[in-house]
Amino acid sequence: MHNRRLATAARWLALPCLAAAGLLAWYVTREPASPLAGEAPPDAALVSRGEYVARLSDCVACHSLPAGKPFAGGLEMATPLGSIHATNITPDRQTGIGTYSLADFDRAVRQGVAPGGRRLYPAMPYPSYAKLSDDDVRALYAFFMHGVPPVNQANLQSDIPWPLNLRWPIALWNGLFSPTTPYAVKPAQDALWNRGAYIVQGPGHCGSCHTPRGLAFNEKALDERGAPFLAGALLDGWYAPSLRGDHNTGLGRWSEADIVQFLKTGRNQHAVVFGSMTEAFNNSTQFMNDEDLTAIARYLKSLPGDRERDGAPWQYQALPATHLDTPGAQTYLTHCASCHGLDGKGQPEWMPPLAGATSALAKEDASAINITLNGSQRVVAQGQPDAYRMPAFREQLSDRQIADVLTFMRSAWGNRGGAVQAQAVAKLREHTDPASSSPIILHMR
Repeated sequence: MHNRRLATAARWLALPCLAAAGLLAWYVTREPASPLAGEAPPDAALVSRGEYVARLSDCVACHSLPAGKPFAGGLEMATPLGSIHATNITPDRQTGIGTYSLADFDRAVRQGVAPGGRRLYPAMPYPSYAKLSDDDVRALYAFFMHGVPPVNQANLQSDIPWPLNLRWPIALWNGLFSPTTPYAVKPAQDALWNRGAYIVQGPGHCGSCHTPRGLAFNEKALDERGAPFLAGALLDGWYAPSLRGDHNTGLGRWSEADIVQFLKTGRNQHAVVFGSMTEAFNNSTQFMNDEDLTAIARYLKSLPGDRERDGAPWQYQALPATHLDTPGAQTYLTHCASCHGLDGKGQPEWMPPLAGATSALAKEDASAINITLNGSQRVVAQGQPDAYRMPAFREQLSDRQIADVLTFMRSAWGNRGGAVQAQAVAKLREHTDPASSSPIILHMR
């Protein structure tokens, strides 16, 4: 009798468990609905609009190899779980997206779901692209179907090991961390602010680099309602600085005109693009129209800083003569002063100032170490390569010498970023070396 009751109870318990398992299986394998239907005609104006949206979205940066065909994929990208490869998004019907309907394309771009319900890794910034408008998605689709030449190039498999390579948990991640609706206009703000917010949060996916991540690798905030939004983050061996109104480590000292100039020309009186931002400038921001650049600047300047996080406002302080007796100062005089000046003020718009630089005021020292080890990539503005580049000192200076010179730089002229340790230099030296067996950066951007 007792065993019969246990068996009956087990059957009753099994029913809700099976139902829950079935519901979970349906949820993680389903193809979400798309509000878009039909096809995009090869209308020249629509294709041109889509090309501009692709520039806003910087699609070419991840979906192209430096010497490869545009949008043909193949770029290897490091993740904490292993490396993945960007896919072919040309309209080739065998290896690209040539068989995608408009609804298929929409689901992939805004919801991270490929045809057949296959979940995309969120290295594809669909949590940001979720905010794209229906019209911009239609235009993007028209561009990729009618404005991009098809390239027959097979996609490469990721090397993420089992069971971490299972895709179904991504559906749960999406449910927790990815928006499901396009950007909604804020009636209390004007049209220019809303346009800037749309670009920054949506196609520009600025938060992918500049917003800190949580334990699940999710962006801690997706818009201005969250204080962590665009507050600065470590990524790929670089520190993407705050884009908020922080005086020291953000845009507090920048005017709207400074922001527009930086995004349009790659430089201004405060800084020159370097690190991952070089790629964003070369492929994206310089091609934006002036109205959109102004909108971005207006929106970013509306984001408040955090005095508690940022500290007291930086003020320039002349360098005392006694400060030049240290080993780091001597290395600076030998290798750095000819460009950046003994006063640390550089030659604005060409040789960036180190006095008051974000990399000299931020607690995070990754960018300062990385740029010193590996130098800067070529900035190409309006088709013209920049004549001035930060050289790499990987071969010339030891870990101790780099640590010393950066410690000097981060404590001179009123800077207070703090000392740099030789161990930190050694670690980043190894992990940014293409010959390393354990690189964290598989493509130096």
